[in-house]
Amino acid sequence: MRLYRIALWAVVPVTLPLLAAPASMPTARHARERAHRPPLSAGRFESATRPTRGDRSSPALGARPMAPPRAAPRPAIVPRAGWRPDETKRDRTARYAGGVGAVFVHHTDTPNDYDCADVPRTLRNLYDGQTGDLHWGDMGYNFLVDRCGTVYEGRAGGVDRAVIGSHTLGFNQGTTGIAAIGTFGPGVPVPAAMERAIAGLAAWKLGLGGVDPLGKTRLTSTNSSSRYPKGTSATFDAISGHRDGFATNCPGEALFARLPAIRRLAAELQAAAAGPAALRPVGLGSPNGPHKNKK
Repeated sequence: MRLYRIALWAVVPVTLPLLAAPASMPTARHARERAHRPPLSAGRFESATRPTRGDRSSPALGARPMAPPRAAPRPAIVPRAGWRPDETKRDRTARYAGGVGAVFVHHTDTPNDYDCADVPRTLRNLYDGQTGDLHWGDMGYNFLVDRCGTVYEGRAGGVDRAVIGSHTLGFNQGTTGIAAIGTFGPGVPVPAAMERAIAGLAAWKLGLGGVDPLGKTRLTSTNSSSRYPKGTSATFDAISGHRDGFATNCPGEALFARLPAIRRLAAELQAAAAGPAALRPVGLGSPNGPHKNKK
């Protein structure tokens, strides 16, 4: 009897296939240009933090699955049932990419002086506008975070899956949209609890694919109305602002200015989860130093 060795590692970068397609695409656009329904063409990302072949290991058959190399704890997330959207208003079929290579941070452009107990009502109002007036089929953002640091599930389809949202025109696929509930223009303080929650959520979501929050990710535009013509590849921070991919002020000057601190905290959370023996990055790329992307 012959024995065959099976390689179990996954090869990246990955092409992000669409596993389910919705009904035809509407033409409505958000008046504030905060988010957009994704086109039907497949997207793609290449992470600058992926391991080289020498970094990969092949576990023995029957061994327990290994955690992603940058795994971080999953934060507490209030499910959709916790804010009670009218589920009859959304598309019943979610759409998925092959993985998440970047996070885009947004703000909802709504008042800041809210009581956190009233956030479910704010979410329902956003949802009603995005499914009704804008015809996006569901909440555009994958997640929303309030000023008290509570994380809410936004778009349906599974918080641990690469659900394609409607948040950054041209770059919805292979990314996650996290919206800070409020308006963060110049001089507006960003609550510390909100920052920590965004960093923790990003650390977990990026860690599922082994992405370094301090690294870079290469994305390909799927819509010429974004900052980049359709088919153009561009390099983004793994945690970027909406304005990096689309002509908008979102997520506001104040929150945009806090993104470097959010990236650092997300990286620290990943490193803490890996334990004291984990290697710390010394440059862009793998923990052992920078390396070039392969297309």
